Amino acid sequence: MSGGDGAGRGAGAAGTGASSAGAAGVATVGPRAAGPGAPGRGAPGRGGAGAASPSGGHELARRVRESIELSSFAVIGVIVVLFVVLSATSSNFLTGSNLSNVLDETAEYGIMAAGEALVFISGGFDLSIGAIYALAGIFCAMAAQHMPTPLALILGTLSGLGMGIVNGLLVTLARINAFIATIGTQFVISSVALVVTGGLLISDSSASFVAIGRGSFLGVTYYSYAWLAVVVVTGFVLWRTRLGRYMKAAGGGEAAARLAGIRVGLVRTTAFALSGACAALAGVIEVSRTGTGNSNVDPTIPLTVIAAVVIGGVSIFGGEGAIWRTVIGALILTLIDDGLALLNVAPTWEQAFEGVIILIAVGFDAWTRLRR
Repeated sequence: MSGGDGAGRGAGAAGTGASSAGAAGVATVGPRAAGPGAPGRGAPGRGGAGAASPSGGHELARRVRESIELSSFAVIGVIVVLFVVLSATSSNFLTGSNLSNVLDETAEYGIMAAGEALVFISGGFDLSIGAIYALAGIFCAMAAQHMPTPLALILGTLSGLGMGIVNGLLVTLARINAFIATIGTQFVISSVALVVTGGLLISDSSASFVAIGRGSFLGVTYYSYAWLAVVVVTGFVLWRTRLGRYMKAAGGGEAAARLAGIRVGLVRTTAFALSGACAALAGVIEVSRTGTGNSNVDPTIPLTVIAAVVIGGVSIFGGEGAIWRTVIGALILTLIDDGLALLNVAPTWEQAFEGVIILIAVGFDAWTRLRR
């Protein structure tokens, strides 16, 4: 009888004379013996081996904080070194026009990198952002021919949100690996873009349409302001909201997050949706700037965006990262491109430099995890 067993164990600690306690002893001693600190149950509780767990938890937390701080210092150090070197080697680097161009060129990838960072942190991976970028821009250009420009921009962005939701459902409900799922949707979305356009450019060079992409305020383009807005919103979501905490928990340990009551599938689908919306926003603003929607976009867009995320210190294993570091990662890539152009270095070296930096960033991420 289980109650008798508990009583016997509890009585055994005090001696054998308690065997005459009878049923009353079973009722009083048994529950105490079965408590969290009882050694007979094997629970760590407050004594025995369990006493070491708080210090172990503090040690793990300390190491995590140290690795995060180290990542932050590293990414800041890289961009500072780039600024110093380029300022010293090129007289054109610190000019207002060049710095404005750096911001403008970074905005396109920076917007997408903010959304991609959320997917990475929640434990996912999205390779379809280049295709979403193209198709959303095409939808926007087509819609702008029949409706006001602001509404066309909104519809184009919402189309990316919908495509992101599809990615999330494929990963969370269909249980398809995120890498494979988003490669598949990339091909599908690219094919849809080709069918919709017939391989032709969708043009709209009206003043109201191109004003968003080409306009500026106080010397800064609207594209850069859009990037700033995306960074503020995604940074706030990740840093100050329950959703952001759930994203980090889902990426840090799916099993533990589920045990804590977090709906991991919904959290990751939300991250994919936001990533799709960010890619679409970059696409519609770019179409507004060029005045044309094109199904044939640069195939390296997803890789460049992922490079910005990884260089910014967002862990490829999930659970760690910050939007502000993604901003710096995107700026580092742009500064490399800008610096090579200013120094008249052959463009063929551009991807080599980026590849080396990516390898260093990923290796650093793996090393900080091993230190824990």
